[in-house]
Amino acid sequence: MSPDSEIIRRSIEVPSAFAELFERHARVIGAFAARRVGRDVAEDILSETFLVAFRRRRDFDPSWDSAKPWLLGIASRLIGKHRGREAAQWRAFQASASEVEPSTDGAIDVVGTRADAAADLRALAPRIAALAARDRDTLLLYAWGDLTYEQIAVAQGIPVGTVRSRLNRVRRKLAPPGSQPGAGSMRTEEEEADGRLGSRA
Repeated sequence: MSPDSEIIRRSIEVPSAFAELFERHARVIGAFAARRVGRDVAEDILSETFLVAFRRRRDFDPSWDSAKPWLLGIASRLIGKHRGREAAQWRAFQASASEVEPSTDGAIDVVGTRADAAADLRALAPRIAALAARDRDTLLLYAWGDLTYEQIAVAQGIPVGTVRSRLNRVRRKLAPPGSQPGAGSMRTEEEEADGRLGSRA
């Protein structure tokens, strides 16, 4: 299977080749947008994401095999234009989780392992909604976009160290009241073991 970078390179000469990129990533981008702004708006976000990506395909860094971080970064910026709709989505999450108590054993760590991440994020909805937009974007690219720290850096156009700082700040803000989360980064044992933080995907 050709890497995304090859598809994008080919699409510069043969624009129709870009359709393959849509087929590969539309489901992930659409699901990410739907969680953040609801299904109706998500369809517009999905369409516009690939329109922007097509127009800017010459700017894609060919050293990256996967276009997913780049596409999720575009989608996140477009979602930023729908903050009111996203706020309504978080209120809906909060209402659906009104009976659920946040985890007391390091909730953001549970999100970090991506085990039952959706349930944990719903339980934490009020505090996530109160995060600064850039911190929330970083958290959701990690938890819902399934990106590594390095891929988030690509998506947001920031250094990896800034990603770590933001996620550590989020960890402190989302920790259960009265707990004292560690000051270390959120990188998981799995990431440490396989070196995903320093690899390109």
